[in-house]
Amino acid sequence: MNNKAVKGIGAAAIALIIIFWFIAIWWSQEPELKSIKQASQAHSQVSGYATTTALIQVTETLLNKPGGFTANDVLPPSVLMDNMPAWEFGALEQIRDLALAMRKDFSRSQSQSAEDQDLKFAQPQLNIDHKNWAWPSAEGEYENALAALNSYRARLIDQNQADGQFYSRADNLSDWLKEVEKRLGSTSQKLSASVGKNQFNINLAGDSSAAQSTQTPQQNRVQTNWWQIDDVFYEARGACWALHHFLQAIEIDFKDVLEKKNATVSLRQIIRELEATQETVWSPLILNGGGFGFVANHSLVMANYVSRANAALIDLRELLEQG
Repeated sequence: MNNKAVKGIGAAAIALIIIFWFIAIWWSQEPELKSIKQASQAHSQVSGYATTTALIQVTETLLNKPGGFTANDVLPPSVLMDNMPAWEFGALEQIRDLALAMRKDFSRSQSQSAEDQDLKFAQPQLNIDHKNWAWPSAEGEYENALAALNSYRARLIDQNQADGQFYSRADNLSDWLKEVEKRLGSTSQKLSASVGKNQFNINLAGDSSAAQSTQTPQQNRVQTNWWQIDDVFYEARGACWALHHFLQAIEIDFKDVLEKKNATVSLRQIIRELEATQETVWSPLILNGGGFGFVANHSLVMANYVSRANAALIDLRELLEQG
């Protein structure tokens, strides 16, 4: 092979790398926040329509944004990307939690009532491994779930079908918020662990008769691996992005419940805290400086907003559980 051919191959390889780089940048753009009030205004008086619309829109965005769903791609440039797949997984976990809550709580009047058939089908479809790329692919299963969710939403607004129901009750909302609390609490801990810290074991705190399976140290070192700092950060961004839309919908569907408990302003404060997590990241890298160090620590900033949202969420749930 002569020098001219080698140079041609080298130039083509460089050009391909540059093209992949620009595509990766384009596909890494996070979707903007959307107005669920605007999307559901045609049937905002129908209980559950806004929440179902939010779940559908968030899932559709996951599949139809630039580059589509990238977490299970096996070809470049997606296979070389990690921030957007992490973002997608954070949003997907919130989608799964809400779908489960809709199946077992929101759509059922009591514990002995039958499950909604569309939600019974949709919820497991969303739980396929998000990295599955062969048959069945993650995208294919999520599309099947979307079809079932659209069918459920259609039955909600059909006055001739009484089997499609969504019950806006304080106890239903409180149960889902408990799951959200756990997610946000875990997210905050993982973000804070970007800076290594020694942590006391408080697993059995508050109950003198509590027990656990095996003994654990009284203190342990908690620190996120340096290579996973950006993944944890973008996973948190994705989760907060999805949750922001779901709480917008909750404000619509649970309007009377929230007003009765004088809790609407508490919910709006949580939504505002989540908005702050979506501010533009101007740094090309997620920095991991010390808590009071010279270099910024983006994870700690994100952890602050997530913790504030979680604290407000706990207060909101306590309001809902008061008589």
